[in-house]
Amino acid sequence: MKFGDTPVDRALGAVLAHGVRAGKAIFKKGRVLAEADIATLRAAGIASVVAARFEPGDVTEDEAARRIAAALQGERLTATAPFTGRCNLYAEARGIAVIDRARLDRLNLLDEAVTVATVPPYDTVEPRQMVATIKIIPFAVPEKVVQACEAVARDGGPMLRVAPFRQKAAALIQTTTDGFKPRILDNTADATRQRLESLGGSLRAEARCAHRTEALAQEIAQALRAEPDLLLISGASAITDRRDVIPAAIERAGGEVVHFGMPVDPGNLILLGRIGNRPVIGLPGCARSPKFNGFDWLLQRLMADVPVTASDIMRLGAGGLLKEIPSRPLPRAEAETPSRDDRAAAAAPRAPRIAAIVLAAGLARRMGSNKLLAPIEGVPMVARAVDAALASQARPVVVVVGNEAERVKAALAGRDVTFVANPDFAEGLSASLKRGIAAVPPECDGALVCLGDMPRVTAGDLNRLIAAFNPVEGRGICVPVRDAKRGNPVLWGRRFFAEILGVAGDVGAKHLIGAYPEAVAEVAMEGDGVLIDIDTPQALASLSAKS
Repeated sequence: MKFGDTPVDRALGAVLAHGVRAGKAIFKKGRVLAEADIATLRAAGIASVVAARFEPGDVTEDEAARRIAAALQGERLTATAPFTGRCNLYAEARGIAVIDRARLDRLNLLDEAVTVATVPPYDTVEPRQMVATIKIIPFAVPEKVVQACEAVARDGGPMLRVAPFRQKAAALIQTTTDGFKPRILDNTADATRQRLESLGGSLRAEARCAHRTEALAQEIAQALRAEPDLLLISGASAITDRRDVIPAAIERAGGEVVHFGMPVDPGNLILLGRIGNRPVIGLPGCARSPKFNGFDWLLQRLMADVPVTASDIMRLGAGGLLKEIPSRPLPRAEAETPSRDDRAAAAAPRAPRIAAIVLAAGLARRMGSNKLLAPIEGVPMVARAVDAALASQARPVVVVVGNEAERVKAALAGRDVTFVANPDFAEGLSASLKRGIAAVPPECDGALVCLGDMPRVTAGDLNRLIAAFNPVEGRGICVPVRDAKRGNPVLWGRRFFAEILGVAGDVGAKHLIGAYPEAVAEVAMEGDGVLIDIDTPQALASLSAKS
């Protein structure tokens, strides 16, 4: 890749490294210069620009990010479409982020042009939470670098995956001594039940016995008859040695002690054992409290079927100081509501929630009939637009109907969409647009405004717009571009909804694109479907001839 000051006459196909103002036109960083752009720059008297020009063997930033993300992507991860050299991986289920840290380090050490950032290994993640982001620093990287990254990412299977929590049932045994208060045992059972249920599990049974080896061994044998997925033992007295009551009882019941102790505080005095294939945990005293402690780390992995070895436990020291530190939401002495996991999930980066609005209420005066029902390769035009939205990451899909509403609904029968009636459809596009925007659920961050008469727009086009959306980085309005021409649909951030609700007449919200240039991101498309709308019989005939 060549980078630097580039004469305009040699800049066709180059990527702008810095934004340029050419008269009234503003070309943002990352724009691939087309012939029309070159003419505009010349007319503005601009002789050169700082740009990147690709050479044979270069892989563009987006393609490199996409390929590396695909190599990294394991089970229950969804990749976004790449944009500005970035591709994100999001969790599809609640569970544990399993990350091969050694291979991740190897990959990040290959070349400064490629970076991969993830959540900490074994963190709890929620659906739609970002687990990793792949960012290509320059505008292109050599093919050999991409291939080296792919090889490391696939060496031994996908490097990243989400292990979902399973609906496991546990049995709890608590030992007691003379004078031990039943209320403490009741609170321990409640805290344990809440922990299990928060991870999708349950407390199948709870038993109590004297704090003696023989009595506990017999209680263990009794508990195992119910075949719990894991066995938890809380002692009246903390475990202080491998030969103490709880480890001795586990061995007497036919089990083994895998590891005793943990470099995590609170949670040091925890024991991991096994009876057959069933994990057994000797609980530390802090497990009686609902506050987060080392037991939670161990329990989360076991509930997600992530194997835990002695060496795994011994490697938990970095970050294992859990008590009374600023990064924790509350000191241990205070009540913890909501839970640490809930707060972490609320603050974690997540995929934007984007609705899709399909406008399908118009009169189609120039067509002479309802064009939305015209067949394109045997499928009604409006159904093609709706199917593209349903195949994308956008949810929900809202369809605004008005003219011949029942016929349009019939053409969309069986599809998972929300219909919104626009009785004022004769007033023009703005009436339908406002009805659609008003129907977007409050939890959505933005909405794609799709036109029912654009049957060549694909789910991939919509996903590229969603991937580009990031209001924090100045991309609150995402506009598709093909051959330097802007098209539809446009993705609008919630910030602009109030102004969209104020438009009137047979117009959309196009004027807002000009009013907020700092929020506009032009998103390059691979196909020309974003430029093709069907307004006349001639346009329909031409489209049909190309099909």
